[in-house]
Amino acid sequence: MPDNARKVIVADDHPLFREALSLALNTALNGADIIQTGDMSGLEQAAQAHSDADLVLLDLHMPGVQGFSALIYLRAHHPELPVCVISGNNNPIVIQRAMDHGAAAFIHKSASVDTIREALQSVLAGNLWNPNEDHIGETTQADELDTAERLTELTPQQFRVLMMVAAGLLNKQIAYELEISEATVKAHMTAIFRKLAVTNRTQAVLLTQKLAVDPPEAGRDGFH
Repeated sequence: MPDNARKVIVADDHPLFREALSLALNTALNGADIIQTGDMSGLEQAAQAHSDADLVLLDLHMPGVQGFSALIYLRAHHPELPVCVISGNNNPIVIQRAMDHGAAAFIHKSASVDTIREALQSVLAGNLWNPNEDHIGETTQADELDTAERLTELTPQQFRVLMMVAAGLLNKQIAYELEISEATVKAHMTAIFRKLAVTNRTQAVLLTQKLAVDPPEAGRDGFH
């Protein structure tokens, strides 16, 4: 691996696709230091442990993630780290929403190595790469952007709690998963409600659902 190799975090819950993408990255970047992860917890740890990473390639559908929440989390807590969304969904509205939520690029999972190279070189040069830029469509809804803005105020632990609530876990289950007390979970919930300007769990869940990605189009490669 070259001494000046780029460091890239690849976050996707398909091990085979992560491997294929890692090979494509090595070709596109003439060698790269790849850190792979398959869920939101692993992504948080990777971003924290590798603060010198050059960029993240992020799948929108992973365990521990609600829609665009992982993208919003990274932009809030690691603003210096460019995020390239890589997805099997090529809906122009989804692409626009990803860009509006702070993605530096949107790459389709069927993209060629040449296309990946073009996108990554653009991002590494400090630019945006948007395959959707000629599409004239609706901008992201204001209430969705407002929800995203509120989400950025959550601490990493509050974000984890909210994602678990959105996944249907009870306080007791959240406490067990995070190895904290139920009282601490309740304290986090109180803070989450205040920051999201809601009064109960149902309202909090409905708010996160505004960030949901529409079901992706069926791709030939079978990956979401």
